[in-house]
Amino acid sequence: MKAVRYHSYGDSDVLAYEDADRPAAGPGQVVVKVAGAAFNPVDVAIRAGFMQQVFPVAFPHIPNFDVSGVIDEVGEGVSGWSVGDAVVAFLAMTAPGAAAEYVTVPAEVLAAAPRTVELADAAGLPSASLTASQALFEHADVKPGQTVLVNGAGGAVGGYAVQLAKQAGATVIATASARSAGRVRSYGADQVIDYTATPLPQAVAGQRFDVVLNLVRTSPEETASLADLTADGGAFVITTGPAPDPGRGVRAVQMTARSDAAQLGELVARVDAGDLQIHVAQRRPLADLPAVHDQAAAGELPGKTVLIP
Repeated sequence: MKAVRYHSYGDSDVLAYEDADRPAAGPGQVVVKVAGAAFNPVDVAIRAGFMQQVFPVAFPHIPNFDVSGVIDEVGEGVSGWSVGDAVVAFLAMTAPGAAAEYVTVPAEVLAAAPRTVELADAAGLPSASLTASQALFEHADVKPGQTVLVNGAGGAVGGYAVQLAKQAGATVIATASARSAGRVRSYGADQVIDYTATPLPQAVAGQRFDVVLNLVRTSPEETASLADLTADGGAFVITTGPAPDPGRGVRAVQMTARSDAAQLGELVARVDAGDLQIHVAQRRPLADLPAVHDQAAAGELPGKTVLIP
């Protein structure tokens, strides 16, 4: 089969589109014929070796931990899944990934794919929607009537967070560039702040929010400033670095999403019900993955990118 692999940490030129052995399903596993493999910004940091203490990988490594596709083989002991089933999954970040024609997936992390979107685009759902859901409801405990600030709403996680928070009955204030503002409004944001025009602390001067969700890589000083926008007794959740301690009874949490098939199934049901939109900005051939890494590093990706074998 064809796959993109890297044999050492390094720049994007270590990513090689090459022949690799087709995986086989071991006990408790299935093999998925890949329809889409979503790119995530953390893929760049893992490939560069910046996160090898947290997410060490074995070489050669196949990246991309979000997958959609069709089951091609079922291993021993797997029940409830059959060859031909359309599925999505959030793979372990250190496991062989989905930037390939086939990938082995533990059956326990599988969810049925949404029926109402293109199967390739469904790869844009798993890790991003789970991050948003877990941030809002497990870590921030969002309730109806609360105010939620989503910093970085133009990204994949932010888009899901706006939709989920609004549907939970919250008032949602979101930051996004002009390029993403219309889409973020369509998700139900009550206010969209163009951070490229007005610095966020200035745009919300005098306001504090029950929940602040920071999805943007920020300096320690910027992170502290964002945490200070959290109301007394509220929740500050960050996905991109350490959480400060703003005091005032604020719960400050640095979170990493976990794969959860049951939660993913609930999010798929929301997609099929028309309550949750998957936004894929572009589909690219699998061989384009090095260029996608370069675009991401330069801040030039237009949004969620799905690689197609």
